[in-house]
Amino acid sequence: MISTTSKYAIRSVIYLAVNNDKTKTGIKKISKELDIPAPFLSKILQTLAKHRILSSTKGPNGGFSLGIDSKEIHLMDIVQIIEGLDSFEKCAIGVKYCKEQENKCALHKQYSSLREEMKKLFKSTNIYDLALEIEQNKVSLFI
Repeated sequence: MISTTSKYAIRSVIYLAVNNDKTKTGIKKISKELDIPAPFLSKILQTLAKHRILSSTKGPNGGFSLGIDSKEIHLMDIVQIIEGLDSFEKCAIGVKYCKEQENKCALHKQYSSLREEMKKLFKSTNIYDLALEIEQNKVSLFI
């Protein structure tokens, strides 16, 4: 439902929350740890820094860290910055004019409720809770 770019962004922000030791983490380290191409990841993280989700510093001791408290960063915030909210509005099978009242696609009724549940999940889930889940239950963030 969401793009690979948004998935990488979410994983990266969670990674920074888990490794939040008040120091900046370099792009190469994040890229290696998460197996995300560094040039692509760099653009993603710069976008998040531009929107103040992350903080970035250039130079030999530079890198990225969270720009705001992880409890204030919801999955929906990241997706909205990276790709907008179209992924939560678009038709499941790509019908251009799939709407509630007219021109519904064959999957509209079933997919509409799933899409609403995903919206609720992404709006209510914050990075803090996901980082805590990883730390406490040893669930994986890595491939």
